[in-house]
Amino acid sequence: MTSTRRTRGRPRDPEADDAIMKAALELFVERGLEGANVEQIAKRAGVAKVTVYRRWSSKEELLIQAIERARTLVPEADIWATTDAAAQPVDERLMDSWVHTLGDTRFRAILAQLIGSSVTQPSLLATYREQYIQPRRRLIHTALERARRDGLLADDADLDTVIDMVVGAAMYRMLIDPDAPADPDATRQYLEAVLHQADRLLGRPDAQHRPDTSTSGGT
Repeated sequence: MTSTRRTRGRPRDPEADDAIMKAALELFVERGLEGANVEQIAKRAGVAKVTVYRRWSSKEELLIQAIERARTLVPEADIWATTDAAAQPVDERLMDSWVHTLGDTRFRAILAQLIGSSVTQPSLLATYREQYIQPRRRLIHTALERARRDGLLADDADLDTVIDMVVGAAMYRMLIDPDAPADPDATRQYLEAVLHQADRLLGRPDAQHRPDTSTSGGT
């Protein structure tokens, strides 16, 4: 005789999930990877350790999800699929994406700990890179391909180099020069300047003649 197994137990509480991820992120920023252990996370979140283990298979998995949730970046799928996306130039949408991500002052401490932990726990950054950074990079690469077809980048521009220049410059500004203005307007102006220089270095000697779009949200 066969029987149907029934799922027992109470449904997963989203408030507990939020409390655990919030506690994990706070401890990660305050104490680093070693200080953000499950016991302390559970204590700060006001839950039992078993509650944490039931939801995440490891501390690293929990931290990666908590870091991703903390980002203020508008999901790329929304940026490229909004109702007015066709009317908004691709370079403007790409800039909006970068400004939301790199202009978030709260992300500075998280990024610093994430990079710092790569020395003792390289798997944390490697997993985050695989699950979140690389998919975003592919979307940005596609956006830059469209921008190049629209004549906004040199035909022979190396798109990976463009991405590295923008993201690398922004990360340097976030981590090495924390006193630099990081509000959205300042971030947009800085990234536009980086892209302007990238144009000049990567094959567009006429880049200095591009129209000024800083007041309209373009690059």
